Amino acid sequence: MKNQENKPTFLFEKINYIILLVGLGIIALGFILMAGGGTEDPNTFDAASLFSFRRIRLAPTLVLAGFGVTIYAIMKNPKKQ
Repeated sequence: MKNQENKPTFLFEKINYIILLVGLGIIALGFILMAGGGTEDPNTFDAASLFSFRRIRLAPTLVLAGFGVTIYAIMKNPKKQ
């Protein structure tokens, strides 16, 4: 019998982890863009900043794109190439 060492292996390859971190960064950026600064006067309501393009369209799109990149990183199988 051959003496075989049982090396612990990672679940993913290095490229999968890199893509996963990029996806998580995109998600974090989306949530940062969704959050916003407060107003100086709490008695005033500034609808223009609350319902801006950045918070309503850009940030949720980035979050969804980040989830897509993360799912791709999980599903990618580099051994098939």
